[in-house]
Amino acid sequence: MTASGADLAVIEGLMRAVEDFPKPGIRFWDLTTVLADAEGLAATTRLLSAAAPRAEVDVVVGIEARGFLLGAAVAQALGLGIVPVRKEGKLPAVAASRSYDLEYGSATLELPTGVLTPGTRALLVDDVLATGGTAAAACELVEGCGAHVAALAVVLELPALAGRERLGRRPLHALLAR
Repeated sequence: MTASGADLAVIEGLMRAVEDFPKPGIRFWDLTTVLADAEGLAATTRLLSAAAPRAEVDVVVGIEARGFLLGAAVAQALGLGIVPVRKEGKLPAVAASRSYDLEYGSATLELPTGVLTPGTRALLVDDVLATGGTAAAACELVEGCGAHVAALAVVLELPALAGRERLGRRPLHALLAR
């Protein structure tokens, strides 16, 4: 087994599915068990960091909330800073906001003022790509500032929900698919 194969096995062994959360009929893939394990966090950081070589990215953008944790680890590994994309009402100074639909509701994301400049190359990091609404909204916020989405990196993609289609031609690196 390759080093990346061993890392994937660690991550897969630590993930858990929670049925009927946040509402009946939804299977929530919980990665807190991966984050709580030192080997799991290290494996995840290594693989997500490999999605964007340092020379091609200027900053990491972490999508609330698990994307903050993963994004901070990736930014540290790449020697970069991190920009949080937050849920509505959490930032003191907002550059822009985008509302979007989830598979079980709707939400709004906001980007802080003064942290992304035109031409900045961003790696967006999150835990799961489901319907793609959150990721697409985050991409639109980044691009709305004149920055460039170099790639998106997620731990888990749920292909049956077709989230990748909402991302257009933006590069997506998913470590696992279920």
